[in-house]
Amino acid sequence: MTLRTRREFSREFKLQVLREIESGKPTAEVCRTHQIHPNCIPKWRKQLTQYGDKAFAGNGNAYTQEAKIAELERLIGQQAIEIDFLKKVAARLEQLRSETK
Repeated sequence: MTLRTRREFSREFKLQVLREIESGKPTAEVCRTHQIHPNCIPKWRKQLTQYGDKAFAGNGNAYTQEAKIAELERLIGQQAIEIDFLKKVAARLEQLRSETK
């Protein structure tokens, strides 16, 4: 059994494929020529229209500012929940401490 590694396409390759399709070549023909799955094309188009010049930054995966912001917002939300929990625990401990005196 051979292990297949995931192929990574460069920014230039993706732009070249999209240019070929925009010039009028059929998508199926371009996919066969470059040996890529047809599902890649709509994803690449979406990234290009959504992010423009910043599309395809990185190793095949665009780590965009929106993704970074979303990750930081999740972290802030988690920390807010932890802070609220700790405040409740501290208040309860203070209440127990005052009852024992």
